Amino acid sequence: MHISLTPKLESKIKSKVNSGLYNNASEVVREALRFMEENEEIVQQMKLNHLRQAVATGAHQVESGQFSTRQVDDIIADLNNA
Repeated sequence: MHISLTPKLESKIKSKVNSGLYNNASEVVREALRFMEENEEIVQQMKLNHLRQAVATGAHQVESGQFSTRQVDDIIADLNNA
């Protein structure tokens, strides 16, 4: 298997190996994948909480009259013409 990494991610992996905590890049990637699997529920809950907060903010703005009556298509057209 071959994976492509950004220079920043590659640098992080090399740093972990150079720290002596891991013997090679494969160990770093395996550990990261294990961590991701073990904490997937927590990450999903954090994303859901963030979404709920954004919706609550939007609802508050609507209640206080802080919204636009423009249609999405009009906004996109304006962005494309800018």
